Amino acid sequence: MFFQNHFKIIISSIILLFILLIIRYISIILIKKMGRKSGINEARIQLIQRYSTVTLFFIGLLFLSVIMGAKPEDLALVFSSVFAVIGIALFAIWSILSNITSGVIMFFSFPYKVGDKISIHDKDFPIEAVIEDIRAFQLHLRLDNGNLVTYPNNLILQKAVTLVQKDAITDGHDAV
Repeated sequence: MFFQNHFKIIISSIILLFILLIIRYISIILIKKMGRKSGINEARIQLIQRYSTVTLFFIGLLFLSVIMGAKPEDLALVFSSVFAVIGIALFAIWSILSNITSGVIMFFSFPYKVGDKISIHDKDFPIEAVIEDIRAFQLHLRLDNGNLVTYPNNLILQKAVTLVQKDAITDGHDAV
């Protein structure tokens, strides 16, 4: 009896799940291919894949609610309430989100990769170091004296950066 009453909803939900899984599979392959072509390390590739999976999950929830019969005015009320709360929370943690967004932007368009020696032109604290790792929130930079500096992703996109030496790491040591 249950299946007879809800057959259309169940079939539509299964089709939606199948479509989302196909889109996820294709996006993961494209992200992996683009990352490897650009010489990006595996950890960053996996991070961007997680971001795309979470985005697809929320899109799937939106479509599933429509399939289940939610009215547009009900969805508008829920989304406006959720976005109001998220907006307040985002304002409170804008710096963290700025770094995450910068990390995603850097995945697709950052001209430097792990192992490159760069110079960051900052008036107060200029840095010349080798990129050791690029994470979701910050870059790990190794100075010539061996010190590790973490540099926020949002600042690296705001400062002028010069490539000093391509592939400066050889066998774990700087090639100077």
